[in-house]
Amino acid sequence: MPSPALVIIGSGPAGWTAAIYAARANLKPVVYEGAIIEKNRLQGTLPLGQLALTTEVENFPGFPDGVMGPELMERCRKQAVKFGATVVTDDIVSVDFSRRPFVLTPLEGAPIQALSVIVATGARANYLGLPSEDAFKNRGVSACAVCDGALPRFRNKALAVVGGGDSAIEEATFLTKFASRVYLIHRRAELRASRIMQERALSNPKISPKWNTVIDEVLGTEKEGVTGVRLKSVLDGSREEIPVAGMFCAIGHTPNTDFLKGQLELTEKGYIRWKQTNRTVTSVEGVFAAGDVADDYYRQAITAAGTGCMAALDSERWLAAKGLAH
Repeated sequence: MPSPALVIIGSGPAGWTAAIYAARANLKPVVYEGAIIEKNRLQGTLPLGQLALTTEVENFPGFPDGVMGPELMERCRKQAVKFGATVVTDDIVSVDFSRRPFVLTPLEGAPIQALSVIVATGARANYLGLPSEDAFKNRGVSACAVCDGALPRFRNKALAVVGGGDSAIEEATFLTKFASRVYLIHRRAELRASRIMQERALSNPKISPKWNTVIDEVLGTEKEGVTGVRLKSVLDGSREEIPVAGMFCAIGHTPNTDFLKGQLELTEKGYIRWKQTNRTVTSVEGVFAAGDVADDYYRQAITAAGTGCMAALDSERWLAAKGLAH
């Protein structure tokens, strides 16, 4: 069997958009969408990406009435297959980019070779790890204020944001556009955010810091979803319940790059490093990166899709220049 011209690893907005563009360019891409296994379920890396774990998406162009995250990804998958992409429901667990063709090893089956690769494995949000938190994900617990903050369930309600860095301040500040009050839950007595971000938050009359506290439990009901959080003081162990309609975790993301095992250059935060401005090229010629696995700044479905398009075009042009396109 000849080596595929292009293998795409990942199945979120970046992966499917790359597959659509590559398939229409007659590259016959093979997409490894991920394995349906318990490990992936627990860490939020099942096929279809982070949007498969969300409910209504209101800010994706072309859907003025919103669309459910899983439906949007299923549509993208169907579109990629329609144009000729081959989908494999499996994980790539290791890669060898020192050889050409590249060698990719799946969780099941024999290794495969590829002339070019697009890595679009995304990044998973970090959560607190509480059972009550997991129980209310997508029913008041979120890790993306820009994605979910404007939803009706949060409007004119009190909300909680967990974290103390720049991301937490950005999330809290954004949520003040919709919430009646935003509680900023931080385990220390001062924020880790930059000085200007701290000043922005602490001067906002809608933001109320809760110092030296952690989330002890997310409170809610089956019908209403999140109705409050119970806080625990790290100083004396005392507890306090505050009514909120939602809790937003802003304690970072973990890029899904473990399988690369040093094969590509990463940033200090562990994201794949783009080696050229406005290009998706990586430290290995012929390997491209798209979506949140290389973007720790925007982290939106539409920007992931945009870089998926870019990666497909970069791959197509690289293959053509090398005389490798079929």
